[in-house]
Amino acid sequence: MRYVLSALLFLLSACTGIPEGVTPVSGFELHRYLGTWYEIARLDHRFERGLSDIRAEYSLRDDGGVKVINSGFNAEEGRRTAAEGKAYFVDKPDVGRLEVSFFGPFYGAYNIIALDKTAYRYAMIAGPNREYFWILARTPTLDQQTQKALLSEAKALGFATEKLIFDSHD
Repeated sequence: MRYVLSALLFLLSACTGIPEGVTPVSGFELHRYLGTWYEIARLDHRFERGLSDIRAEYSLRDDGGVKVINSGFNAEEGRRTAAEGKAYFVDKPDVGRLEVSFFGPFYGAYNIIALDKTAYRYAMIAGPNREYFWILARTPTLDQQTQKALLSEAKALGFATEKLIFDSHD
């Protein structure tokens, strides 16, 4: 029984971990991060497959956490779909490392690994490993120079930038 519990705790912590060699941003200010973010690029995953015009909206919860609403347009169904979740800081609130849940007690990693600390115009997000990665921006597009710099940084950190899906916000 002790081994089963240890394995379960290991698996749960792995879901909220951070890829080796990747560091979350420090000096993070949640109040500046709140609001709407547009997905610029992502690695493919079933929960976003078939969606475009993907957005994330963050607001404060009464319990001090973050309310998360992710939405995207499903062309096959001809409608926008949304999922509501909640997020909480893993470490200190000035470190961009949160755990987010859309399904009951199960949490996943939301690691902010790059951020425009001047204007909060863009961010790069990693999951618990290099299979989960997003580039977000405050606007539906990102200038080419910034996008190129972020892609270069992501590639240097070991993310499969050649497999990125670039979202459209028509």
